[in-house]
Amino acid sequence: MQKGEVYSNGVLAGYLEKRAPDDYYFIYDDNYLADTSLPAVSLTLPKSNNQYRSNVLFPFFAGLLSEGINKSIQCRLLRIDEDDDFTRLLRTACEDTIGAITVKEITN
Repeated sequence: MQKGEVYSNGVLAGYLEKRAPDDYYFIYDDNYLADTSLPAVSLTLPKSNNQYRSNVLFPFFAGLLSEGINKSIQCRLLRIDEDDDFTRLLRTACEDTIGAITVKEITN
C-alpha cells in the first residue's frame, strides 16, 4: 500500500492511499475538516467525514501530473513506470505544483 499526505497551501488537508491497482482512497484530516474557513481540496472532493473511493486515481490528483515529454523525462530520471501515475504523483507533486495542492509521500 502506498500513501501520501495532501496539503492545501501548506496545511495538511488529508490522506491519499493506493491499496491495490484499482483501489484508491482519499480522506480528510480531522483538523482540516473542523476548520470551516478552509476550502475543500477540490469541487469533486467536498469536505466530508466520509472516505472517498475510486477505481482509478482521482481525476483531480491526476490533473497535477505532467504530460508528454515532461512525463517521459520524469519517469526516466526517477525510474518510474510510465503507467504508474500514483508513484509519479508522490514523487513529483511534493513541491512546485500549479495551484495550492501538494502531495508528500508517507514512508514507513
